[in-house]
Amino acid sequence: MKKILIVDDEPNIVMSLEYIFKKENFQVYIARDGEEAIEIVENTIPDIILLDIMMPNVDGYQVLNYLKSSDTLNKIRVIFLSAKNKASDIELGLQLGADKYISKPFAVKNLVKEVKELLNKKG
Repeated sequence: MKKILIVDDEPNIVMSLEYIFKKENFQVYIARDGEEAIEIVENTIPDIILLDIMMPNVDGYQVLNYLKSSDTLNKIRVIFLSAKNKASDIELGLQLGADKYISKPFAVKNLVKEVKELLNKKG
């Protein structure tokens, strides 16, 4: 069973994504901010992370930097899910090492498809 970590401070997004990915047979972990995300990642090493950018304490960019600087965590796939949708935001997210950048609001069906495609990619 693939492990997914959903990191977002919006309860509605977290609840709906948790429900959908459990239905898709993922083991789902939830973090409501970047600090919690790092803690969970250290203990579970998920296959993929859906990561919001604008969160209290530690933001998504900081979480991604942390992952990319770790030899054991830098292979985890990361999809940014963010309301920051300017070209410069998207470019920065991808430059920092995110595998995908999806702007909110997003179509859940497309998100599930992107997650599955990313997990099926080698490398």
